[in-house]
This record gives sequence, structure tokens and C-alpha cells, in this order.
Amino acid sequence: MAGHIKSCKNNSVITMKKEFSREWGKSKQPRKQRKYSYNAPKNIKSKFLNAHLSKELAKKHKIKSIRVRKGDKVEIMRGQFRKKTGKIEKISLKSSKVYVNGIEMVKKDGTKILYPIHASNIRITELNLDDKKRTEKLNKKQKSD
Repeated sequence: MAGHIKSCKNNSVITMKKEFSREWGKSKQPRKQRKYSYNAPKNIKSKFLNAHLSKELAKKHKIKSIRVRKGDKVEIMRGQFRKKTGKIEKISLKSSKVYVNGIEMVKKDGTKILYPIHASNIRITELNLDDKKRTEKLNKKQKSD
């Protein structure tokens, strides 16, 4: 974020850099929390896309949650599509939403579109382990414990 200038008694100028992490969560007001989450940098927005693992996966990999990925099989826990399962087809980092295959909404003109679901409202039942870095990360966690 941009630097802010603060003047002192002896007319010297001190530049203070405002960091996002210090600003995060300072306010309890919902409007400011929404603002922070909307304007968050990509590395922090990525953390909003973490979802809980099923009991079997959590026991196997010894972790409670992991970032969702395209190809993961998930079960929806909240909302009108509760208890339905499917594979993740698309992830929107900007809106922090996940789109699951088979979970569709019908528009007024009759066309079907994928229904956006927040990552906190899903549970991962099967991981997509095509990525080597993801498998390394899971194995590293198991070895450390």
C-alpha cells in the first residue's frame, strides 16, 4: 500500500509504510471487514479459499484444512444444495467463490449457470493429487508429525 507521511516537532519528515497485515482485522465493523477482504492482496485472498477435509482425509494427512483446487471432489455443507457432491470446475479468486460441477442455477431465460459457493461451505472428500508440489506439502506434514 502507499506510504503515509508524518511530520514531527523538529520538522523532520518520517515516512511510514502502511502494511496490509497490520490493518487486517483492526475493526469489528462488518462493512470494514468486507472492505478488507475485497481489497486484500492475492496471497491473503488465497487463504480465504481453504476448506475442511473429510474426517478420513484429515486423519490420513494429519491436517484439518487445505486450499481447494480444480478437480477436488467436494460435498456441500450449507445452502440450498446441501449434501450434494461434485468436482470443482472453476475457482474465482476475486470473489472467493468455488464453482462445483452439477450445481447449477436456472436463469429466467432458461439457461443454466454454475452456482457460486463460498469455500467455507464445502468439505473436501477427495483430493486432486496431480500437482507434485501439493503432494510434497502433504507428505512433508505427515513426516513432521
